[in-house]
Parts: sequence; C-alpha cells; structure tokens
Amino acid sequence: MSDFDLDLRAVEEHIDEELEIEGSVILGVLDGTTPADEWLEAISKGNLLVLNVEGDVNELASGFARDVKESGGSLIHFRGFLLVAPPGVDVSTDRL
Repeated sequence: MSDFDLDLRAVEEHIDEELEIEGSVILGVLDGTTPADEWLEAISKGNLLVLNVEGDVNELASGFARDVKESGGSLIHFRGFLLVAPPGVDVSTDRL
C-alpha cells in the first residue's frame, strides 16, 4: 500500500476561503414605497433581492435597474417577482 498524506485541516482552510460568500437573500415588495437607493445599497453589499412586484415592473425598477446592469448584476422578472442579483451571482433560467 502506498503512503498517502492528506492534511485535512489545510484542505478545510482552503475550502473555507474559496467558498466565503457574503450577503443574504432579501425578500421584499417592489411597490414604489422603498427608495431605489435602498435597493442599490442592498445589492452593493452582495445581497440577492426577491421582490414581489405590485405594479408596472419597468416603472418600479427604473430607479435602480440600469445601475444594477452597469455594475454587472442581473434582473429577472419571473411570475410576478423581480430577482435582482449582484455582480458575481448567476441566476440560471435553464429550467424555465
């Protein structure tokens, strides 16, 4: 049998560094009552927004959509919800 030296502590430390994810999933309502700056601040901190749209999504998201896209984030309107992802977070629509 060959000698196999595996340092599990080093592997765990490396995995923790690689998988360090900041941010949360924030549930909210997009109805015009929350200022666009608050949504942009949440995205800038690495949060994913799941917003229930109450009204015209284009009108309600106009205050922050362009900034999100220009920064590398994404917006997806799906079944009455707007998902707003920060840069580096991919939302797959492959199964739709």
